[in-house]
Amino acid sequence: MDSAYRLAMQPPSIDDYQRLRKESGLSERTREEAENGINGAWTSAIVIHVESGETAGMGRVVGDGGTYFVIIDMAVLPRHQRKGLGDAILTALLARIREASPNALVSLLADPPGRRLYARHGFVESAPDSIGMWRR
Repeated sequence: MDSAYRLAMQPPSIDDYQRLRKESGLSERTREEAENGINGAWTSAIVIHVESGETAGMGRVVGDGGTYFVIIDMAVLPRHQRKGLGDAILTALLARIREASPNALVSLLADPPGRRLYARHGFVESAPDSIGMWRR
């Protein structure tokens, strides 16, 4: 990761969470949804741009703490992309999971922009053995 940034194992503020989601192209969440989600995470990581103090990226994990974990909310502001921030966030989250449970199943839903990042970290498509399903 570029030395202009600092990684912190902490959740983003609600305002940063909403801004990161919106500006990086993720769906927007209400303030209440954001607060509940942030408080319900198993762990979180953010990257801060040192000079400005701006939170430039985030990632979170939800899970049971032992067998199953899901990587969520991976987002880096467009003006800070291509500097290794996503790699740094994902590496930190995966290390925290490995410390808790070396044999855990870690999953995620990969939008097209993140697929290469996830593949570099060992994620593979689950189909045809299983397929991701979701509901709103």
